[in-house]
Amino acid sequence: MHTRTRHSIVSFHYPFSLSGVDGVQPAGEYSIAEDDEIIEGLSWIAWQRTAAFIYLPLPKHGSSSQQMVPIDYAELNAALELDRERVAAGAD
Repeated sequence: MHTRTRHSIVSFHYPFSLSGVDGVQPAGEYSIAEDDEIIEGLSWIAWQRTAAFIYLPLPKHGSSSQQMVPIDYAELNAALELDRERVAAGAD
């Protein structure tokens, strides 16, 4: 089975929280990794996301030490949308 990992950066203007992630995370940029696998048996190439992860700083270890935490990608998108709405509304 063919797999791939895609990396991206997301930006939050406001603190946010996700289930499975301890506490509220501060605003900032966060690295995201998405694992995909190819869907077999189709006449064209298609990929299906199988996992998503966010990289968070390890408490008390400085900004260079990170932990990779599994997340629900739909929940991440909802948190990003809420952040965009707050920016558009000029929320403090």
